[in-house]
Amino acid sequence: MEFKCAYCEVRACCEEAGAHAHPKFCPERQEPAVVDAVRQEINSDPELQRLMAASARTEAAGYPLASRLENTLDFAHRLNVEKLGIATCVGLLREARIAQEIFESHGFQVYSVCCKVGGIPKEEIGLLDSEKLRPGAFEPICDPAAQARLLNHIGVGLNVVIGLCVGHDSIFFKYSEAPATVLIAKDRVSGHNPAAALYTAHSYYKRVWGPHKRS
Repeated sequence: MEFKCAYCEVRACCEEAGAHAHPKFCPERQEPAVVDAVRQEINSDPELQRLMAASARTEAAGYPLASRLENTLDFAHRLNVEKLGIATCVGLLREARIAQEIFESHGFQVYSVCCKVGGIPKEEIGLLDSEKLRPGAFEPICDPAAQARLLNHIGVGLNVVIGLCVGHDSIFFKYSEAPATVLIAKDRVSGHNPAAALYTAHSYYKRVWGPHKRS
């Protein structure tokens, strides 16, 4: 079994059924039962259908000129939520404040929680002093689980992630009870534009390739 949509040049899934043959590595061709089961779930689960419809309408309304910030606002309005959560990195509090002020200007109740909430020292989870960013100094862990639990407690209808580190964002998504979207994906080197490393993978960022690179 292999799912390799990234290598597809047919895109049969974007056409009417039967218009083009699906490549052998297509998930829809390899596991049609799974795809059909999800389709049935979408048609039978009102909440999932609501999220899917709101997402599609946001895409259509904003394409191709709306910024991701505007798309987030549109999506939140379509979900008819009153409370928004912001899970932010401590290093992006300025950006989080601007986002919160903009969301509030549209009538949302906004609750923001910083990643360092709780101030738990890294040693408490087993890290050595040498494993810290600044050995010899107090350094708290990022606690995305606490961020999620606090926003769950408030009862927000949608969470917006601003700059959580790789791994920390995974933990936040795992524990968030509300749907979550990303406004800023952290990448300190590229000014928070992770796609830059992909666009320059054959030039400036050749170092990203591993030993099994395709020729």
